[in-house]
Amino acid sequence: MSGKRDKGSGTGNPWVNEPGPEADDGAEPVESALPPSPWDLEVPAPQSPWGDPNTTPGQGPGPEPGPPYGPGPGTRPATETSTAWGDNVGPPSLRRPLPEKKSPRIPPLLIPIGAGVIVVVLVAVVLIGLSGGDDKSADPPPSPAPTASTPTASYQPPATAIAVGFGVSVVPVEGWSLLEKETRGKELVTYAPNGEPRSFFWVRQKENVTAQAYVLGIVEGETENEVAQLGNVRNLPCPKDVLEECVAISYTSTAKDKTGADVKVQGYVEAYRRKDKVVTALDFRTRVDFAQKAEADGEAMKKSVLDSL
Repeated sequence: MSGKRDKGSGTGNPWVNEPGPEADDGAEPVESALPPSPWDLEVPAPQSPWGDPNTTPGQGPGPEPGPPYGPGPGTRPATETSTAWGDNVGPPSLRRPLPEKKSPRIPPLLIPIGAGVIVVVLVAVVLIGLSGGDDKSADPPPSPAPTASTPTASYQPPATAIAVGFGVSVVPVEGWSLLEKETRGKELVTYAPNGEPRSFFWVRQKENVTAQAYVLGIVEGETENEVAQLGNVRNLPCPKDVLEECVAISYTSTAKDKTGADVKVQGYVEAYRRKDKVVTALDFRTRVDFAQKAEADGEAMKKSVLDSL
């Protein structure tokens, strides 16, 4: 390593290959053969779906050739295929997508109008169904029930009977007379020899009230300002079919005569309500010392009233 060449080595450079005798200085260097690139192949363009008149069918602008670069190191060289996109991949479609079908738009004003028409039709159908349509064989509507009126009775009151009202009358017993000053119904009275009244039989009437309410109202008025003892309201058997409510109440009390002396009194009130809503009340009141005779007379007069109901 002295920097001098070895003996016998000649002048040649051992690090440079000298061309052999068969080498031709005029020959061109041979390039290494490379596999063909898919970008250098001529690919026919797909036919245009719109039929461009300026383009010949089957021909069109193909893809621009790619860069003439070979495969990079470590990559697998591409092989020639029947299409530019590969055997399993088709060319991209140039056809425009079909427009979406849109349902016709309904004007907002027609929505309430259509709903109203449907409601009218439904109501008409329901009314026709309820009325039976044109079925003429349907049963006619029932006639309205007759309103209650004063019942007609076969009872004929005697000539001595006193009319009370609503077809009701009372026949006074001998010794009883009509109290003229009483205008509410008819009141009969009997007097003692000294002219003092001893007993009363009063027939009065009222409409659209219950028999029990009418009885209680009368007995409260009769015993007002008196020391009274009232019994309970009791039901009576109605003697006629035209009656729908029959009640009674009895009482005793202590009243005052003209001189201010105490007088023992007893009495009862009975009420009979007919189906025409007319209530007839019998108000009987007598002195206790005349009760036996007065009660017998009162039963006879009560019977005449019940017969006329």
